[in-house]
Amino acid sequence: MNYYRIWLAGARYSLVRTMMFRGDFFIWSLVELFWMAVNLLLIAVIYGHTDSVAGWNEYQMVLLIGTGMLVQRFVTGFFWSNLFELSRNVRTGAFDFYLAQPGNPLFMVSTRKLDPDGLVNSVIAIGIVLYAVHRLGLHPSFFDVALYSVMILAGLVIHYSILVLTMASTFWLTSANGVEGTYFTLVDFSRLPREAFRGLASVLFVWILPVVVMSNAPARTLIHGFQPIWALWMMAVAVLWFILAVAVFNRGLRRYSSASS
Repeated sequence: MNYYRIWLAGARYSLVRTMMFRGDFFIWSLVELFWMAVNLLLIAVIYGHTDSVAGWNEYQMVLLIGTGMLVQRFVTGFFWSNLFELSRNVRTGAFDFYLAQPGNPLFMVSTRKLDPDGLVNSVIAIGIVLYAVHRLGLHPSFFDVALYSVMILAGLVIHYSILVLTMASTFWLTSANGVEGTYFTLVDFSRLPREAFRGLASVLFVWILPVVVMSNAPARTLIHGFQPIWALWMMAVAVLWFILAVAVFNRGLRRYSSASS
């Protein structure tokens, strides 16, 4: 409950600050909305020339893209700006502020503020998913919807873990400028169907680096129903990568020396 109250205080601060700079909020919301529209337009262009990509029809692909957008919008809203500032805070010594707070350093670093523009566009992502489900004529059961929601949460954990691992490199490199691009490069693969990967690419991006699983597993649950292998693998991957992210972050903490030391 103490951590919940800390998070709630940060959320209130973020909302108040957003209302103070409403123009900035609307601009960034429109930028993210434009990016989402470009992705959907790309699908429309591709499927204007073909009926299937790796066995996925147009609205199955829209469902896949919408699912990926939903997870990414949650990551952007809850964690991105916090972890993005980690490099600067370590370099300037401002990270001492988090270590002095009465809470787990990773929690304090990750949850200090929200980005409401990302969270607002998550509603658009949900609308895209619902639209695709309607056009596909799907009627998922309550269990399928619940499992989809749990998988979205697992995808969020995987995204978060990859982001923590990427930004924690700042403890060794001092500056993570350019390293954050690794995160976006990996996440781009989540918008592709699992069937598009063959051989080494399948092993790397499906089983070792679970970037494809993050969106494919939830989308396949709505399209094909419960698939035990995908569900169990995604849950296991989320747990394993979260443990790895926490371990690397804590290892980095032991290397940190404040600006005053």
